[in-house]
Amino acid sequence: MVCYIVPTIAAIGHYILRRNINSWRENTYQIWLSLLLAGGAIFGIVDHLWNGELLLIGENILSDIMLGISITITIFIIWAVLLYLDKTKMRKISKSVS
Repeated sequence: MVCYIVPTIAAIGHYILRRNINSWRENTYQIWLSLLLAGGAIFGIVDHLWNGELLLIGENILSDIMLGISITITIFIIWAVLLYLDKTKMRKISKSVS
């Protein structure tokens, strides 16, 4: 029931890193990752709040943490797919301009 904790920690951690690493501050791809992680965290919090389970700890906390890790990994995979698609699109645009 605390599966939202992992994406929330990842979102906060990435936000702090992005603010402290100069090359990440205005990097579009890092902004995308921040938004995806924040969206995953907010979704989890809203879902648990809606169901009245925000501060409940389930019987199997390891299972809950593993679900949170799975959610976070899925967010990173989606981000990687977005990067691939964007870079592929940019290569096609640069070839057509040349």
